[in-house]
Amino acid sequence: KIGNFSSENSPRTHREELEIGLAMVTASIARSTSSGARGLLRFRSRSSSATTCFSSSCGANRSTMKAVVQRVLSASVEVDGKVVSSIDRGLVCLVGLGKSDAAGGDGDDAADFIARKILNGRLWENEEKKKPWDKSVTDLDYEILLVSQFTLHGQFKGNRPTFHQSLPPGEAKVAYENLVSLLRSRYKPERVKDGVFGAMMRVSLVNDGPVTITLDSDTK
Repeated sequence: KIGNFSSENSPRTHREELEIGLAMVTASIARSTSSGARGLLRFRSRSSSATTCFSSSCGANRSTMKAVVQRVLSASVEVDGKVVSSIDRGLVCLVGLGKSDAAGGDGDDAADFIARKILNGRLWENEEKKKPWDKSVTDLDYEILLVSQFTLHGQFKGNRPTFHQSLPPGEAKVAYENLVSLLRSRYKPERVKDGVFGAMMRVSLVNDGPVTITLDSDTK
């Protein structure tokens, strides 16, 4: 008896039954191979999609952004004993990039929100009209100094801070540089300055007022 075939009640020869059985086995192997290939393709497709979500652009697009905006008379950033950026009157903005808690958090929307508030926020008095909170940094042609600060997304676990809500450095750098570029495209590029991303910085400033505003793209 070969496979499901038997010489009983059959005019087929033994050779014919062997050939038919071999053909069935071959077809069965082909079906199994095809099914395995489809499964492998589905696995690769799922793996590819998952990998994409760890890319810099994907991480940046699902990020949230916080900023501490301070009205200053002057400010500077020093790295390794050298001043790398400085401004006179204007705004110092500490910027932190984090993982969004909002469903569908969009990094592009976050950058747009923070940029609009920095450029249009009325943090100065209109001296001619004696009207408080009436002029923005762009109205007065003042400067902006951006400083990346991942600790804005830090939380205390006991007495020790944890930063698991901060974006990883690679993704955070992309999102931060996007914000810098956005501000320069909407204002005078030479008036928008920044520190050195990821460096140990010494930030000196003279807060005017003091006036300090906090921004969070997740609660806009």
